[in-house]
Amino acid sequence: MSGKLGPFSFSSMAAMDELNKHIRELKLILYGSSDSEPVAEACAQLTQEFFKENTMHLLIVSLPKLDQDLALHYGGMLRECIRHQSITRYVLESEHIKNFLTTYSLTFDIAADAMATFKELLTRHKSTVAGFLSKNYDWFFQDFNSKLLESESYIKTTSCEGLLGEILLDHSNSAVMVRYVSSKDNLRILMNLLRESSKNIQIDAFHVFKLFAANQNKPPEIVTILIVNGSKLLRFLADFKMDREDEQFEEDKTQVVKEIAELKNQAASERPWRNVQPILVSSNQVFAS
Repeated sequence: MSGKLGPFSFSSMAAMDELNKHIRELKLILYGSSDSEPVAEACAQLTQEFFKENTMHLLIVSLPKLDQDLALHYGGMLRECIRHQSITRYVLESEHIKNFLTTYSLTFDIAADAMATFKELLTRHKSTVAGFLSKNYDWFFQDFNSKLLESESYIKTTSCEGLLGEILLDHSNSAVMVRYVSSKDNLRILMNLLRESSKNIQIDAFHVFKLFAANQNKPPEIVTILIVNGSKLLRFLADFKMDREDEQFEEDKTQVVKEIAELKNQAASERPWRNVQPILVSSNQVFAS
């Protein structure tokens, strides 16, 4: 398969037409059509050929180079392939996983498609993902935080906040979650996201922030940050509401308020944190409403 793709010149219109034709045929095998369902045996055979001819590697490295229509076709094919656990493991264990953290198109459609593939990789096969995250925790979350959560791109931030919450709340990733919410750097990032002007970003940030507050074995540095910023956090949470009524959100918020208030009360007599500067001090109203 790669032998056929290799000689094509992407600058040639004829070659592009031929490539489009082959991609449509591959997509038809994987997805079927309005008149027929995909055939399991054909899908399995195509998957074997992808690995045999190293087409999976070619598919992944080619995504950033393709025009929008081809990239979207390839993205759909890749998501169909990673429904198989062995392929998910292949991608996660290869260097290609780092491309999802560094390469994003400026066009909304391709960025959203890439994020859909990234989410599929990190949520479908839970045991495989849990092993990957445990083994690669340091570099993965360092890049995830700096290149996605703290990105200036609204699409990246909103998409990745929701994905982060889904990953951490999955029982398969409980050990990863405990490690993540024990980091003061991670807490700083989430508290700063609570200050964003976008309500969507604030809400997604809250659903991760609540895990820091709920952790019953908070490291001392996490406790200190929550106490020092406690008054500002409580004022923010008092006015923080969903656009529509959400009982679960209100329950979560009530629990977070309770946790922070209890920390402040427990520390009222002893104040080893008195000389610690608040982590959020950029304006009179630290959090955006």
